[in-house]
Amino acid sequence: MLTYSFQDRNGESLYEYLYTRIKEDILSGRLKSGEKLPSKRSLAENLNISTITVETAYSQLVAEGYIYSRARSGFFVAKIGERLSVSTGQRTADLSGTAVREKEYLADFTANYTAKESFPFLTWSKLTRETLSGQCEELLLSSPSQGIYELRKAIADYLFQFRGISVTPDRIIVGAGTEYLYGIIIQLLGRDKMYAIEDPGYGKIGRIYAANGAPCVHIPYEKDCVDLVALASSGADVLHISPSHHFPTGGVTPIGKRYELMSWAKNKGGYIIEDDYDSEFRLSGRPVPPLQSIDSEGRVIYINTFSKSLTPTIRISYAVLPSSLAEKYRQELGFYSCTVSTFEQNTLAKFIERGYFEKHLNRMRTYYRARRDVLLQCIKKHPRYGMVKIKEADSGLHFILEINTDLPDSELKARAEEKGVKISCLSDYYYNAKVDSQHKIIINYSSLSEDKTEEAVELLFSVI
Repeated sequence: MLTYSFQDRNGESLYEYLYTRIKEDILSGRLKSGEKLPSKRSLAENLNISTITVETAYSQLVAEGYIYSRARSGFFVAKIGERLSVSTGQRTADLSGTAVREKEYLADFTANYTAKESFPFLTWSKLTRETLSGQCEELLLSSPSQGIYELRKAIADYLFQFRGISVTPDRIIVGAGTEYLYGIIIQLLGRDKMYAIEDPGYGKIGRIYAANGAPCVHIPYEKDCVDLVALASSGADVLHISPSHHFPTGGVTPIGKRYELMSWAKNKGGYIIEDDYDSEFRLSGRPVPPLQSIDSEGRVIYINTFSKSLTPTIRISYAVLPSSLAEKYRQELGFYSCTVSTFEQNTLAKFIERGYFEKHLNRMRTYYRARRDVLLQCIKKHPRYGMVKIKEADSGLHFILEINTDLPDSELKARAEEKGVKISCLSDYYYNAKVDSQHKIIINYSSLSEDKTEEAVELLFSVI
């Protein structure tokens, strides 16, 4: 049994001191790779501290990769030189290329990946062979900086038909993922501009702006829109938002506030970056028209990706620029090579042109709706259903489960982890308001196995 004295903590909290001592024992080799750690309850009793203190220390050690958990088995010491991917459950490697343990969950409500049975492998294989056999010479030519015309034309036609956006192919830029496109936009607009993002919001966006040397301010998001008063007083020149399905709250910005946002951009002489990341998967009613469709001043930069609709591994995204910025791109940044291979661009162009993409989206909406409905049914028939409220279940590939509990969010996550269920909470996505008691769990369901849904819901309720 691990034994530590807490008399010389020098101001450290109990959990920080325990975390430090265990980490030191792992680094020194006193705790060996694969060795099982005491259960949280037994260690708490031995050290005469609370189980929450042990839970918090263990959670930090898991997050940093010093230990890992196995469902229903406990916690074990990880091999140093390997790290554990606790956010996605996918296999990763350290700098030496060594394969590491794969974290397994009975249910991961944080993951959002494409199930193998839902990807159109047969159609994609057919188009791949056709591209290879019929366009050999073309595939060996460099792609234009903005992407091949055929793909940009296919995207423009799709946007006009299904998203109400009238745009010419010369205003579209194709790139390997939205993160690359953010960097291009920063170069176009300038690092002397102030960029505003939503709070709460997708944390990686702020880190990308910071990595590109662009100043960033976080604007509170209130129910269905950023705080317009806070935005006006923030000094921001550029606003990055997802008005058709805000992440993580799931809110949809109403038309009145959309016009107010457009007025802000016009009066400021600024720009709005509209991230329409999963607009194709609104499961009730018609897709919400994008902000770009009401832009008459050339102030909206529209971004979307095929990562949600096809698979993240294809890494093809695109931006629709106002005419003035598209021309500026060609003049100042046209020397860049397109970051998506000509081969993949041609294959995707055929996939869209021939109607396969539309059919795939229709099939996927049915697929995801069925997954969601099974999950909601299991939640609603549970004896403890009265403890929860379901919010924003129709707007995209995740919804919010509000819990009636006194437990802090950190303990909810720790308890779920112990039971083999991975969750994230709304409080995880705040930048300014550091709260730990909103009791709102973000439920991503696209990767949840249907045959494990009922068991996952039972475990989730046992946590709360």
